[in-house]
Amino acid sequence: MTLDQFDVAVVGGGAAGLSAALTLGRSRRSVVIFDAGEPRNAPAAEMHGFLSRDGLAPSELLQVGRGEVISYGVRFIGHTAAAVRGDVDTGFVVTAGNGTEIAARRLILATGVEDRLPAIPGAREAWGRFLLHCPYCHGYEVRDRPLAIFGGLPGAVGQALLIRQWTTDLTYVTNGMALAEEDRHKLLARGIDVREGAITALVLDGGRFDGIRLDGGHTVRVDAVFIRPPARPRTELIASLGGTLDASGFAHIDPSGRTSIPGVWVTGNLVDPRAQVITAAGHANAVAMEVNANLVDDDVHTALLALD
Repeated sequence: MTLDQFDVAVVGGGAAGLSAALTLGRSRRSVVIFDAGEPRNAPAAEMHGFLSRDGLAPSELLQVGRGEVISYGVRFIGHTAAAVRGDVDTGFVVTAGNGTEIAARRLILATGVEDRLPAIPGAREAWGRFLLHCPYCHGYEVRDRPLAIFGGLPGAVGQALLIRQWTTDLTYVTNGMALAEEDRHKLLARGIDVREGAITALVLDGGRFDGIRLDGGHTVRVDAVFIRPPARPRTELIASLGGTLDASGFAHIDPSGRTSIPGVWVTGNLVDPRAQVITAAGHANAVAMEVNANLVDDDVHTALLALD
């Protein structure tokens, strides 16, 4: 069976994947995007920090972006990429979740990360509305209101010191974990209340957030909670090709997004899980330029061989 042939297959159609596809489409490359329509920021009502698009719903950005890349001939497959095989010499074959297969000379993976939320009642329901992770994305919208930090996680103290500039009413909940005296001193010096106790639930009443419930039964009344959850990179496809992953599961070997597999790049949150939409899109733009240059080198090599 002859497969449809593309210069580049982009796995993931969020801001990063769309940005890469846009640059490559404008470079007159044939591009296909695999995307199941489940972006990381889907729970958020608004997107911030993106110049000229501040406050836009993430879904609207994706809708506009899809229209733009389609205008350059980019093809969409509305399923995730379930498997990939091949190499840079013979070409890659990507299989979608519905069984569709295509061939591509290069791969860009923009599959993002999975945020590992705490396994407590209310966490999933509050995520993106009352349980927040990025102060640059959400801090201004909850400024000057009573807020809390979900403590006991790596970087939580630093996050508290950062969030403090958006409100003077901030509580650090230790979540039952010991707090170093040096960290406690920093928090108190900045006027951040420290509350001991393990977090057992985030309390929601319909569309309203009541606060954090502790193991002693007390509820800390706040309007929102900031958390820095661990993020699992979606690098299964890299692993299946035999690529190198670091201790945290990430696959890039330099800031450009190159992986250990020739012909395969990663971009967006697969390179920086804390990157905002504008950062992810910008990185993908640079990756797409590098991929196009790599293809140009390949085209030149092929043309030279044809002359022999």
